[in-house]
Amino acid sequence: MRTWFWTLLLAVVAVALAVMLRAHPGNVLILISPWRIELSLTLAVLLLVATFVLLYVGLRVLAWLVAIPDRLRAWRGRRAQARDHELLERGWIELLEGRFAHAEKDLTKLLEQTRERSRRVLAALSAARAAHGLGEFERRDRMLDAAREHAGDDAGLQEAVATVSADMLLDQGEAARALAVLAPLQDGGARHLHTMRLLLRAETALGHQERVFVLARGLARRNALAKPEADALIDASGAARLRAGLATDEWRAIWKDLKSEERLLPNIALVGAQAFEAAGEYNEAARILESAIEVKFNPTLVAAYARCESEQVPRRLAKAETWLQKRPADTDLLSALGQLCLNGQLWGQAERYLQRSLSRSNEAQTHALLGSLYDRLNRPADAVRHWRLATAARMALPVLATDAALPAADTGADPAHFDAEAGYLTVEAEPYTPPLVDGLPDDEPPVAASAVDYVLDPDARTAGRATPQPETLAVPVRSAVDIEDYFDSAPIPPSALEAPLHSLPGDTDPVDRVTPPAAGEAARNKNKA
Repeated sequence: MRTWFWTLLLAVVAVALAVMLRAHPGNVLILISPWRIELSLTLAVLLLVATFVLLYVGLRVLAWLVAIPDRLRAWRGRRAQARDHELLERGWIELLEGRFAHAEKDLTKLLEQTRERSRRVLAALSAARAAHGLGEFERRDRMLDAAREHAGDDAGLQEAVATVSADMLLDQGEAARALAVLAPLQDGGARHLHTMRLLLRAETALGHQERVFVLARGLARRNALAKPEADALIDASGAARLRAGLATDEWRAIWKDLKSEERLLPNIALVGAQAFEAAGEYNEAARILESAIEVKFNPTLVAAYARCESEQVPRRLAKAETWLQKRPADTDLLSALGQLCLNGQLWGQAERYLQRSLSRSNEAQTHALLGSLYDRLNRPADAVRHWRLATAARMALPVLATDAALPAADTGADPAHFDAEAGYLTVEAEPYTPPLVDGLPDDEPPVAASAVDYVLDPDARTAGRATPQPETLAVPVRSAVDIEDYFDSAPIPPSALEAPLHSLPGDTDPVDRVTPPAAGEAARNKNKA
């Protein structure tokens, strides 16, 4: 459009000039000593126009020739910028795709070749993010140092480096280092939402409940944090502040600082009720728990509501029965009602509530409460049964079979016993000493009892015999009868006596593998004879 305008304007000027020259003919005299030049007016105007055109074109050509170096530098800059943009775009696409190795390679190349400071910082931060994704934390730290160096005194670039560094450190679990990186931004009064979120994560990981409470409140007020997450953080940090205030008697000031909706959160309401109960204000504690339960039914709050003094039982029992009308099948509420009745010594109602709770859910606490109830009612069998059921409901108890196997025999004095470290025990044989019979002189000394007697005779200790030390005993060589007596000394359960008889292949005189004590004694007498 502008081209047409200028073309039309030139055409109009040319036509007007031609008309004027045609209507006013004349000559133009130019005196330049020693020359005298006389031209017609039309030729003089044409020469002026041609001179202007030539001069304009010449000056433009000269300016173009002079500007060649600048244009060359600009062209090189555009080409370098295009290469930088290509590397940055490719690196970011690879970073978003999760190809961290390729992304780190391209971004490191961009950091080395670019001359723009902001682009260097961006490349270093992106390469650090890629190295962090690969788990190469040393390379990541080097890239962060490079980005911090290239940022210089630029406040915006410094904040970008700090936030990216803190985010990666928090992902790594280094909350203390992340908080140290964010400290300059916090001291400078930075109120960016992302910075506040990072500060909240760091303070939460470090357990600084005061700062968590303030930051969570601020983010919730600006709608920068989801309400469930904000309520959970405010609830946990507010309860921790109240617990800390209980030790210093400053909990009332902390409680007054809380908003009305914050006092209804479960943990805050629980700790607040405990604080008022410790101060002897039971009605206020009950009111806090009732308000919190009305907002959101919580089993922990209901259980705390049921733990009260006997004077508070009528009021709390009436309130809990109104809740039961809305939640007739809630086992936690039924158990709490049973506990309230126990506190008020209403044994019949307590049993009914607890039995109704057990009919819907097998809870260990309900069994324990029933056991306590039956113990107070002097019903020990029922009390023990429910206490045992409470233990079984809490953990998986093994079922032990009492008659599945014989107990292990005592092999401590077995002459063929194999010691894993010392091998077979070596004993020295003693000469055989005949037993005392009638007709021997009374003054002959009796035969000393051997160590075998102490093993086979369980009544030896009651006879006043002193047991010698095991390392000083010399065990005599056993006979076949002694070995049989040794193995027959192991107790046999009654269930094994009724087992069917079995004979091994090749036995000519099958004998029961499990023999009653009387039959075993008869067999031994037969062998001795």
